[in-house]
Amino acid sequence: MLKDYFLIFISMLVLLIGVLVGVAFLTLLERKLLGYIQIRKGPNKVGFLGILQPFGDAIKLFTKEQVFPYMSNLNLYFFSPVFNLFLSLLLWMCMPFFSYFLNFKFSLLFFLVVSSLSVYTIMIAGWSSNSNYAMLGSLRSVAQTISYEVSLALILISFLILILSFDFFSFMKFQKYLWLLFLMFPLCLMWFVSSLAETNRSPFDFAEGESELVSGFNVEYSSAGFAMIFLAEYSSILFMSMICSMIFLGGNYYSWLFFIKIVGFSFLWIWVRGTLPRYRYDKLMGLAWKSYLPITLNFLFFYLGLSLISFILIF
Repeated sequence: MLKDYFLIFISMLVLLIGVLVGVAFLTLLERKLLGYIQIRKGPNKVGFLGILQPFGDAIKLFTKEQVFPYMSNLNLYFFSPVFNLFLSLLLWMCMPFFSYFLNFKFSLLFFLVVSSLSVYTIMIAGWSSNSNYAMLGSLRSVAQTISYEVSLALILISFLILILSFDFFSFMKFQKYLWLLFLMFPLCLMWFVSSLAETNRSPFDFAEGESELVSGFNVEYSSAGFAMIFLAEYSSILFMSMICSMIFLGGNYYSWLFFIKIVGFSFLWIWVRGTLPRYRYDKLMGLAWKSYLPITLNFLFFYLGLSLISFILIF
């Protein structure tokens, strides 16, 4: 038993180090892509073609002086970025491994629960800074994330009805002959847009609206606190890319193509940022409650009926 626990711990450590290195190079990919989208060069001085730039940024951020607002609630102010990063890395624990990992049977529920908790860290980060802009940013972020989690959960339930399991591993078995992308194309597009809103990314980056909120909920953070919020955001992007590859693009994580798909989805996140302007806030809320919620409910009943018909035909 002790050896098993040790192997689980080593697997977790290797995965988390891989995720953090992946996050570092994702930031480099984003800066390069945004550079080419805006017809300029990205980072190209540090190392060969700027490949060491993320490590230079990390060293700079973590060695800078930690500044804290005089009137802030200090304990919560320092604690929330740490907890935010912890939650975004904890999400990776439900990634299925074939052996020696937390490959539990309710990994989808674990994903929903942990992703819902990240709302609190953003709210506390904005509130404890004791700044009006930070508070406005955190309020926007909380309202936005709660709105989109409703449709996100309903879309996921539609997928669950077809596979009749709470395990991510089942997606691989059920997509052996047909990807769910072809069977549930509208829901897959809606899942992608909801994931953009869930990760607070453009065109839904209202929590960090530079033009009106001076960087939003993280405006008072510097050095390590800012770096942790940054790492948490990009770790969530990589994780949502992995979920997208898992639930409707085959999900065969024994194949190297699975990782190519993850990079492809991460590229889409960046492409959207380089292309689309920021939405108006009331438009986002209208999209969440007036469009996505009724449509996902209708699709839910449709796939429930489809699942019942197939069950009756089999038996």
